[in-house]
Amino acid sequence: MRRHRSAAVIPFATFLLVASVDPVAARAQAVDSLAPDLSVRVAAGVNDVLRTTQVPSASVGIVRNGRIVYIAAFGHSRLTPPITATPAMHYAIGSISKQFTVAAVMLLQQEGKLSIDDPVSTWFPELTRANEVTLRNLMSHTSGYEDYAPQDYTIPEWTKPSSAGKIVHEWATKPLDFDPGTQYQYSNTNFNIVGLIVQKVSGEPFWQFLESRVLKPLALDHTIDLDTQHGLLEPTGYFRHALGPLRPALYEAPGWYFADGEMAMPVGDLLKWDVSVIDKSLLAPASYAEMEAPTKLKNGKISNYGLGLSTGTLNGHRMVSHGGEVGGFVAANYVFPDDSIAVVVLTNQEASPAAGIIGTAIINLVLPGAAPVADVAAQDWARDVLTGLQHGQIDRSLFTANCNFYFDATAIADYRTSLAPFGTIASIKETSKFDRGGMTYRGFAVEFATGKRVNLSTFTVPDGKIEQFLVEPTN
Repeated sequence: MRRHRSAAVIPFATFLLVASVDPVAARAQAVDSLAPDLSVRVAAGVNDVLRTTQVPSASVGIVRNGRIVYIAAFGHSRLTPPITATPAMHYAIGSISKQFTVAAVMLLQQEGKLSIDDPVSTWFPELTRANEVTLRNLMSHTSGYEDYAPQDYTIPEWTKPSSAGKIVHEWATKPLDFDPGTQYQYSNTNFNIVGLIVQKVSGEPFWQFLESRVLKPLALDHTIDLDTQHGLLEPTGYFRHALGPLRPALYEAPGWYFADGEMAMPVGDLLKWDVSVIDKSLLAPASYAEMEAPTKLKNGKISNYGLGLSTGTLNGHRMVSHGGEVGGFVAANYVFPDDSIAVVVLTNQEASPAAGIIGTAIINLVLPGAAPVADVAAQDWARDVLTGLQHGQIDRSLFTANCNFYFDATAIADYRTSLAPFGTIASIKETSKFDRGGMTYRGFAVEFATGKRVNLSTFTVPDGKIEQFLVEPTN
């Protein structure tokens, strides 16, 4: 649910996994075997990233040769009172859940109960242009339905109970952001609709169908429904304002977790899922092929997304991946099907790049040669806003109501006290840009005169106002 933090190899600083092991030792679970020297380098590198980013904990796993070879947890799942993280703990995986939802749909298609090219009007004729939008459009994010939850912080609406049906009928009855099939824009709204379709076709509640047809056959015995079993999460989720202190996250209210991001699990369960993707053990080979094929838009261009999966290559190696984020948690999942390799990283701090940084570093070890994406042009307006926040100043006319809610007195104070010591901004470079939910996302790499570096993520709405402005540490 909520946000989708890309699981692609991220354009942040590369971390060399050669540091000494942190005193907060990894609680490792022997599964198969990873070469001892490689295991030490993985553990040292994860601890190094946790020290650098101050993310409380990470649960990490690796698949090689189609077998689980490494599972370990690092850091503290709870800070007060301190509780050491273990691999058995459940972490929310956010939008990684979407590929499980697609698997449910593919099972129904294999049984002849639907086609992914059926129009949405088959089940929900009341939705906007439902006769033009297909189930495939929903699962490939090419429908045009606006994203109800792109922000990387909790907005007021999410603190009030809701339901998938209510969300869909509020957001999917608006005008489309674009004509179906003409663009790719990530939207959680799409997968709420998909989950409701699964319910209608199967005649069962979505979670019941998912559990009986996907989770149990793969022995994912420890996976839970975040919407009804949130209390079973052992880790506390955290957030921070800029480089301020870690604070317990504000979780979403009941009804906001559904088929777009409903799942929480120990790292071992997600690794089992990745092995099933590599082995093609749950679905027919044709179903996996459809999931993993990049989507072709009507103008002939190819998106980097299949069905519930980001698609692409890394140094010539085919990769399917996804990131996930809900209140207090960020996760990253990378699978290299042709190489029988997978890497999973689960963390308990929202709006943090740590999961991606750790994943990138591990991929560099098990699949050598990965390289970060080059930076692009600087943006003056981001510099001006960030400079103002260093001085505790904010021009509220530049921000939307949601972002003004985020920047309360505590947030502004945390931004000022944590960023002011870094001095003036030496450089700010745009590292990523894409459209989502009718807004424009930009990621920036920021370096200060003192040598301190941070990452900045923003969303702007069409009139130019800022919907999100979040600072994340890198060193």
